[in-house]
Amino acid sequence: MDKDLFRHHGYEFVDWLADYFENVGTLPVMSRVKPGEIRAQIPSAPPEQPEPMDRIFEDFKTVILPGITHWQHPGWHAYFPANNSPESVLAELLTAGLGVQGMIWQTSPAAAELEDAVLEWLRQLLGLPAGLTGVIQDTASTATLCALLSARERATDFEANEKGLKRPLVVYASQEAHSSVEKGVKIAGFGRENLRLIPSDAEFAMRPERLEEAILRDKSRGLEPCFVAATLGTTSSGAVDSLAAIGPIARRHGLWLHVDAAYAGTAAVLPEKRWILDGAESIDSFVFNPHKWMLTNFDCSAYFVREPSWLVRTFEIHPEYLKTGADPYVKNYRDWGIQLGRRFRALKLWFVLRSYGAEGLRAFVREHIRLAQLFKSWVEADPRFELMAPAHFGLVCFRLNDNRDEAALASLNKALMDRLNATGKIYLTHTALHGKFTLRMVIGQRTTAERHVRAAWDLIREISADLLK
Repeated sequence: MDKDLFRHHGYEFVDWLADYFENVGTLPVMSRVKPGEIRAQIPSAPPEQPEPMDRIFEDFKTVILPGITHWQHPGWHAYFPANNSPESVLAELLTAGLGVQGMIWQTSPAAAELEDAVLEWLRQLLGLPAGLTGVIQDTASTATLCALLSARERATDFEANEKGLKRPLVVYASQEAHSSVEKGVKIAGFGRENLRLIPSDAEFAMRPERLEEAILRDKSRGLEPCFVAATLGTTSSGAVDSLAAIGPIARRHGLWLHVDAAYAGTAAVLPEKRWILDGAESIDSFVFNPHKWMLTNFDCSAYFVREPSWLVRTFEIHPEYLKTGADPYVKNYRDWGIQLGRRFRALKLWFVLRSYGAEGLRAFVREHIRLAQLFKSWVEADPRFELMAPAHFGLVCFRLNDNRDEAALASLNKALMDRLNATGKIYLTHTALHGKFTLRMVIGQRTTAERHVRAAWDLIREISADLLK
């Protein structure tokens, strides 16, 4: 493709995306294709001859697009948001065009130094403790694995202590913690049998006294408590573990304290939500995802550590072909995570932070929280519905409840969710809270406005009334 053809199709694609941003709300939120339907339209063998871009783009629109579930739809109320923004998409275009490989400082000095700068901006925006140092990972799951590996390295370092590998290491997390903790425990070699899931309280937050009981019990059995994961904004309900209570326990017993704030960490840009970080002076690592609620398209996960030396010590390696004269003076981010090759993720984050500013980001997040509180008030005012958990952020957990037994209520609410999603107008998902089938209404999409939330509530009430006949 020559430059003129590239320019032609580039304009065409940007025009299409601009229309998509404007009109995505007219599409069904959830794809309606059946399993195997997309695959059946794709030839079983690669093309022998080149195909024109016009034909490829047409197939994108007719074959691929029907199989897309639209995360950027204003009726997206499922899982958690995975926002993008025009600013972030434009930056991603530049990143793709530059083809940067940022494994070490010398391969792209701007990539390394911009990452250093924007992570410090993020630390300040969230009000994280001074002294934390940030690095971009792809996802919070990877960041949690990095934390687990760093904690294992610290606990088994013969120079730092005398424990070595003599005793099995134990990991602790709330029963409401994200599944990535369990996956990371398995990958990092702790063993699933050495993961303790600590009970949660009535608001689905970890019970600190039960954490300490588990630690003391393991010590009495000759095991070595190593790591505790606290969550700010659990996936199921948005619950907030108390860092102020968990931190002193971790310090007292020498555990690495990791904080998973993948979704809700963005809320800390608001002074009125900064309470979620009370006790943050005790943390060893912290992760949140700008690609969830900060308008930065996937993937971009911000990971902060108190002592970067343990992170680097865990991952650094020095093959001759990667050594440069700049090494003593710079950060080579290949040593700050699992990957060697690294994308230039900092560029899109820089575009977003500059385009919106702190003021714009606060307004964006504050509006979603306001809408969630509005939706919560409607749930509470309707006797047919039940609020299932506190609503701290943009997530409201609720269910339809006409006093049937739990099994019947689960069937009723699943039917409600399935019928809502089948309309194509909105998309909700569910969870189980203390064994109860619960609907999750997430408000966090860039294009979601009050009229969309009101329309969703009207639809929920309409279908609920039909189900209760």
